[in-house]
Amino acid sequence: MSKPSVLVTFDSMKDANCGYFSFGKGLGDALIQENHGKFTLKYYLFKKTQYLFNGLVDIIYLTKLDRLFFRQKNDFDVVHLSDQTCRLRPNRVNAKKIMTIHDMNKVHLKFSRPHRIKVYLKKLGKLISQCDNIVCISEFVANDVKHYFPEASNKISVIYNGADKLISDENHQPAFKPGKKFLFTIGLLSVQKGFHLLPALLKDNDFELVIAGRETPHKERILEEAKKYNCQNRVHIIGQISDEDKAWYYKNCSAFLFPSIAEGFGLPVIEAMHFGKPVFLSKFTSLPEVGGDVAYYFDSFEPEHMQDVFKKGLIDFTQNDRNKEAIVQAEKFSWKITANQYLDLYQEILHK
Repeated sequence: MSKPSVLVTFDSMKDANCGYFSFGKGLGDALIQENHGKFTLKYYLFKKTQYLFNGLVDIIYLTKLDRLFFRQKNDFDVVHLSDQTCRLRPNRVNAKKIMTIHDMNKVHLKFSRPHRIKVYLKKLGKLISQCDNIVCISEFVANDVKHYFPEASNKISVIYNGADKLISDENHQPAFKPGKKFLFTIGLLSVQKGFHLLPALLKDNDFELVIAGRETPHKERILEEAKKYNCQNRVHIIGQISDEDKAWYYKNCSAFLFPSIAEGFGLPVIEAMHFGKPVFLSKFTSLPEVGGDVAYYFDSFEPEHMQDVFKKGLIDFTQNDRNKEAIVQAEKFSWKITANQYLDLYQEILHK
C-alpha cells in the first residue's frame, strides 16, 4: 500500500531575515526528521529560495501558471499551505487542504484603512472556506479568526511554532561590535514593531541599542527619537544579519526588547530566552503566550512606564537569577514538537 502524499508550500522563504523564512526552514527540516516514512513529502518553493533542505526532500518549483492551472493538482492526498499568502490557491488542488494563519495584524493596526481591511477579510475568508482545516500559531490568532469568521470555528487548531536554538561560535565576530553593554532587538523596521519606542530606555544609563533587520523609511522615526533622548551615538541600526551574527548578539546582549503591537507569535523572543536573557515585551497580541511568566511586559508605551518596567525588570532578573527560568520557557517551543503535531494533523485529516 502506497504512503499518503503530502505537499507543503514554503513559497514565502524569500528573505532570510523574515519570520516566514525561519518558519519554513524550522518546520521543513523537522518534518523531514520526524516523518519516519509516514508520508511521501514534497515541498513547494521559489526557484530562488536560498535554502533547499539539504536535498533531503523532493521539491516542486513555483511557476506563474500555477495560479491558473497546477499540473500536479491530483498528485497529493494532503496539501498544507504553510501561510495565508497562498500563492498556490487552495481551489487549484484536489486534496485535503490545511492552511496555517500566522496573524491577522492588519485588523489591529490603527493606520489600516477600513476599506482595505474589508478587502483583506473578504480575501482571507475565501481562502478559509476552501480549506478543510485552519491552523493558527497562537491562541490570539485563533481568537481573531473565530471572531471574524465564526463559521470556521469547528475547523481551527492551534499549533505553536518551534524555535531553533542558535549556536554561538566562540570565534565569530559580527561586523559591528558594540563598545559597551547593549540591548538588542531584531525585525522589520516597521511602525508596528515599535522600535521607535526603544531610545527612551537609554535614558539615565549607558547602554547601547542594536537594532537588526530590513530597513524601511521608519528608520528615520527611530533616529528622531534617539535625537530626542540625546542618545544618537548609542543607537545602532545595522540592517540584515546572518544567523551567526544573531547568535552573537543574543549571547552578548544585556536584554532583548520587543515592544510589538502586532505579532502572530514572536520567534525572536524564544531565540533570546534560549540564551537565558531577560526579555521585555509589549503585553499585546500573542507575546504573553510566548513570554509566559518569565518575560517583563510594557502595559503601555508611555516612556516613564517603559523605563520603570525596564529598570525594575533588570534588577529582578539579576537578583533572582532568572536566566534558567528563561531557558526553560524557551524549551517549551521546539520544531520537533511542532512537526509532530502537524504530522498528526495530516493523518487525522485523511480520515475526515
